[in-house]
Amino acid sequence: MRLTPVYCLVLIVCVAFANFSGADAQELPATANLEGVTPRNVVFILTDDHRYDAMGCAGHPFLETPNLDAIAENGVYVKNAFVTTSLCSPSRASILTGLYTHKHGVIDNNRPVPAGTRFFPEYLQRAGYETAFIGKWHMGGHHDDPRPGFDHWVSFRGQGNYLPPGPRYTLNVNGERVKQKGYITDELTDYAIDWLDERKSADEPFFLYLSHKAVHSNFTPAERHEGRYADVDLSFLPRGDDIKAENNTPRWVRDQRNSWHGIDFSYHSDRGLEYLYRRYCESVLAVDDSVGRVMGKLKYMGIHDETLVIYMGDNGFMWGEHGLIDKRVSYEESIRVPMLMQCPELFAGGKPLENVIGNIDVAPTILHAAGLEKPDYMDGESFLEMPTNRDMPWRDYFLYVYYWEKNFPQTPTQFALRGDRFKYITYYGLWDTDELYDLTVDPTETKNLIYDPDYKSVAKEMEDRLYAMLAEKGGMDIPMNQPSGGINNKRWEKRGGDQASDFPAAMIVEEPLNKQAN
Repeated sequence: MRLTPVYCLVLIVCVAFANFSGADAQELPATANLEGVTPRNVVFILTDDHRYDAMGCAGHPFLETPNLDAIAENGVYVKNAFVTTSLCSPSRASILTGLYTHKHGVIDNNRPVPAGTRFFPEYLQRAGYETAFIGKWHMGGHHDDPRPGFDHWVSFRGQGNYLPPGPRYTLNVNGERVKQKGYITDELTDYAIDWLDERKSADEPFFLYLSHKAVHSNFTPAERHEGRYADVDLSFLPRGDDIKAENNTPRWVRDQRNSWHGIDFSYHSDRGLEYLYRRYCESVLAVDDSVGRVMGKLKYMGIHDETLVIYMGDNGFMWGEHGLIDKRVSYEESIRVPMLMQCPELFAGGKPLENVIGNIDVAPTILHAAGLEKPDYMDGESFLEMPTNRDMPWRDYFLYVYYWEKNFPQTPTQFALRGDRFKYITYYGLWDTDELYDLTVDPTETKNLIYDPDYKSVAKEMEDRLYAMLAEKGGMDIPMNQPSGGINNKRWEKRGGDQASDFPAAMIVEEPLNKQAN
């Protein structure tokens, strides 16, 4: 093993970045150096819409991800990684700022980053790091200009494209327009490898943020992977069969089944759940190839064992659970993301991590690895030492928020509190039911306990704690945006789209309750 003056931290994360809107636009808040911490290089790889269990190491029945699996084997599989908001831009903003969504202000995919927002790579730059961002930014799609905190920049507007939509389509490479040549997952990886080769100084620490478009819709596998899973058995996909009024499932959830985000009218098409799922899985394969290339480059550079590798997704994804696809909602498959972490010099591999880790914890962790204390304003905490100190104090509950978007009106504003055993979900401005689930006996969240008298005290305790956390984090005021974009509010008549769902059973009464009305 070749020892170098600079150790390497590779945070391969499937998420995006965040910002701090409360900082002065001209002055970066001070941060202290951590004693005894040698600054490490950081490679942070982010993917989009990568579901938490869409990896071989997570028990997927057929998906082949040998490079991700190798990280889990040599490092740590973080089994309970979550996002503060299951939506691209808000999650990415939380990663880059270490802040909850209602604090950084990027509440949907249309709002640009507020002026004065601070990204943690700015602290790395001040500490002498070379920094690069390569890939999908997406926090505001009106331009792809370089953002603060990065010396090297390769990006595109909005969602980008898997393949160039025309001969004049370009990427932004350090402020210059450069044509996209081919399949974007491979091309972004090329840019990342080239940057590692061309860094100005091999003796200075570096931070590489590789942010993939994949595996966002429209799902487009690389040509070499197309059709790989055309014949696999998909009978294991759920169909929301237990999502019923008798189980006190919210009415809005059952109505959403026939919508843009439901399995009966997915993306307003008739292609069906199985077609989309096959394409999704095939698109993951190029991401795994990308991870393998990056890890191979670290080995070639002689810094593999000194490198901390973290792989994470920016939000989860539903594939039939509750009759839904996509994300946004508070259910496990939506808010839970893949995360893997490896650094042979810091910790042994092969033992999963059970603690609840959030996207708000990424920035403090990277700063820790760079030998910097996190700024006081950040909500997250460093988990860098957790693999070797599993009894370290940590959070008991994780806060989740989502704010209604008019262009996707079927999903309401919601707040959730996720603990080790129970999850409490409440909705704002909606005539429907709240939810309470015991995840230890009902991991698929199909039996709503909110009306069960045996759990009344649990529901009240979690409601009180949820609002206390919102108040503590400045989230008691709901941020709003003027609507932007088209409104995906159609339903398919062929599948009962002209009928609304019944109300939850517990909300229906047989006799009038008020006998004293005058």
